[in-house]
Amino acid sequence: MNSYSHSYKAAGVDVTAGYESVELFKSHVNRTKIPGVLDSIGGFGGMFELDLTGIKEPVLVSGTDGVGTKLKLAFLLDKHDTVGIDVVAMCVNDIICCGAKPLYFLDYIACGKNIPKRIAEIVKGVADGCVQAGCALIGGETAEMPGLYKEDEYDLAGYCTGVADKSALLDHNNVKEGDLLIGLASSGVHSNGFSLVRKVFGIDDTAQPLDRTFSWSEKTLGEILLTPTEIYVKPLLSLLTQMKKDKGDITGLKAAAHITGGGFYENIPRALPAGLSAAINKESYTIPPIFKEIQKAGGISERDMYNTFNMGLGFVLAVSPSYADKAIEVLNQSGTKATQVGKVIKGNDGVILI
Repeated sequence: MNSYSHSYKAAGVDVTAGYESVELFKSHVNRTKIPGVLDSIGGFGGMFELDLTGIKEPVLVSGTDGVGTKLKLAFLLDKHDTVGIDVVAMCVNDIICCGAKPLYFLDYIACGKNIPKRIAEIVKGVADGCVQAGCALIGGETAEMPGLYKEDEYDLAGYCTGVADKSALLDHNNVKEGDLLIGLASSGVHSNGFSLVRKVFGIDDTAQPLDRTFSWSEKTLGEILLTPTEIYVKPLLSLLTQMKKDKGDITGLKAAAHITGGGFYENIPRALPAGLSAAINKESYTIPPIFKEIQKAGGISERDMYNTFNMGLGFVLAVSPSYADKAIEVLNQSGTKATQVGKVIKGNDGVILI
């Protein structure tokens, strides 16, 4: 491409670095291609042809999010190939809560200096996340912003769109007293609460605190904390597909909550109608030890832990009692660890830990 500006480069923006980045990550983008993708990366808009076979009343469901201050750990460890999975997870896990199948994804990277190899590593992670979610990476933007970001720093956000048949949308208003709650295991801290995590472990401008190890893991603290967010799309789609086959209990899955910022207390009530609450049995599943280390290091109350972190459950589903065993079976066979963790009760407490 015959595009170059000496003046712009002198101001801190090298447009040729952007072209090099695209060439480096094109192969990763190509891994995400699914039926419906109409053009290669690099156009003014990503195009996707919507297949509405079997969908009578299509509803498009969209979500957008970022990785947050977890990125500070990637900077300190100079490891950039997993945060892309996080940004995909934060978006696709939200729209699957509605029962929508993710179709395509776009990313946005804002950086102080475009270092092509680093940008390619970030996009590799985005592509990995898209493959895990079964959606296509059809576009994005890399913006070099000297003076706004430090040269070794960047921000990462994303956007995705999915589709569902209106009749198959999950609706929290269908949840009733006595319905059971199924928890899906998280892979760790995921991508929220990292401002508190960094504070309690003293993670500031040096990577030294991230070298810490624990008796219960061979990994360092940095490796544990950078573990990518679990993507729950394929297990949930498997469950939705099974529901269609089990016509006798088509409403077995009532609602879903993605446990992100705000933890249990903010997210689980979003999957419940007014007048109902969730009773969660803390002893029904294993809490990953990293949360106990965070609580101990910061002297954090139990309430604040459950109001900040996922505490080992990245997703909570509300299902009819007659469908719970089948749902757990399907989810476990689909590669996620599912456990009955509570039930829906009357009340306006939101969440009760028992």
